[in-house]
Amino acid sequence: MDSVRPSPAPNRSRIAKTFQRVIHLKTATKSRSSPGFCLPIAQEKQRCCESRQFERENAEEAMEEYKIRAALEAFVAKLFASVSAVKAAYAELQVAQFPYNEEAVQSADQAVVDELKGLSELKRRFLKNQIDSSPPHVTLMLAEIQEQQSLMKTYEITMKKMQGEIENRESRISSLQQQLKDIIQNNKTLEKKLNASGSFSVLDNVKFSDSNPKDFILVLHYALRSVRNFVKFLIREMESANWDTEAAANAIHPDIRFINRDHKAFAFESFVCREIFAGFNDPNFSVQTNEQSLPKENHQRRIFFFEQFKKLRSVNLNHFLKQNPNSLFGKFLKSKYLHFVHPKMEFSFSGNLNQRKMVNSGEYPETEFFKSFAEMGRSVWLLHCFAFSFNHEVGIFQVKQNSRFSEVYMQSVTEDIFATAATGDLRVAFTVVPGFKLNQTVFQSQVYLFPATKS
Repeated sequence: MDSVRPSPAPNRSRIAKTFQRVIHLKTATKSRSSPGFCLPIAQEKQRCCESRQFERENAEEAMEEYKIRAALEAFVAKLFASVSAVKAAYAELQVAQFPYNEEAVQSADQAVVDELKGLSELKRRFLKNQIDSSPPHVTLMLAEIQEQQSLMKTYEITMKKMQGEIENRESRISSLQQQLKDIIQNNKTLEKKLNASGSFSVLDNVKFSDSNPKDFILVLHYALRSVRNFVKFLIREMESANWDTEAAANAIHPDIRFINRDHKAFAFESFVCREIFAGFNDPNFSVQTNEQSLPKENHQRRIFFFEQFKKLRSVNLNHFLKQNPNSLFGKFLKSKYLHFVHPKMEFSFSGNLNQRKMVNSGEYPETEFFKSFAEMGRSVWLLHCFAFSFNHEVGIFQVKQNSRFSEVYMQSVTEDIFATAATGDLRVAFTVVPGFKLNQTVFQSQVYLFPATKS
């Protein structure tokens, strides 16, 4: 027979812990709930209820914050729309004042006042915290539309104003262009009058003498002024014919570095002077003619040349050439033109060779180019005749390239070279205008200089 084992005694500590837990739960439930009887609630279920309550409170706060933010955004949008409307109204007011339009000014002024009142109302509502807009998204959309309309109106007014300024400037430019054309035409007319028939008042006081350097300088300056006028006319013709003037200047004097771009005109002046003064020391100016036409006796020859000087300085040039096509001057002009004006140059200027054919046949065209060339030829021929009317021989000289600059025999055509040269050693790039010698008097040549490089 099996022995009966006694059942184990209950664990007192475990029972005590369970009881204490129940007591604690009851106590906690009583403290949370109203007095009376209540059933114990599971802890997990209580936590779930508390979490849902917290979420509802957060959702309500978020919704309230969203409404406040939406109201503020709508208010700010209305504020910016009002500011844009004020700007547009003020722009209309400015346009109405220039030129002044009384009705437009009054209308624009009233619009500015109305928009400023709207801004003042927004300020009052902001200070009293009355910024609610219902519904906010509609207010925001309407404010954006209003702002865009005001901006478009401002842009349209600005465009009209700028268009008016452009039209005024174009009108001003057109007026100035017309004035420039009138001035150019007036200058051409004056130039024609100066080069036309009649006596040259500048040379009227020149008298026959043994040696008068002052008169020679007067005639020389007149000739050089005529040469420069032709050079300017020649450059304008080149530019009109789309010549590369820089390439043409480099062809005359290769490997010359011009200090200034405008100095290329000196290259053309150098070329013209070299061609037109060639043969100056010859009594016939290197023109093929009969030696019997010149007096052999020195005094008679001097008188002959001075009479030629007086006759040609006051005669109508076109009339003289037509009446005396075989004169010394006529042959001189023909020879110089055919040698100076290349056929390609003439063709590029006028599109044909009619002038060359006329000059070659003994006729003289009446074109502006030939007239300018003939006036230059006349002034140089006058200088030649006056030089040979002196008792002392007049000589012409050129300065060789790379020669050292001398203030006795040379004059620089540019003054800035003396400032740019670090050293005093200046060299001649080329002769622009030849120099002259009258007895013991030297008339300086005009040269284009460059600073000598240090070796």
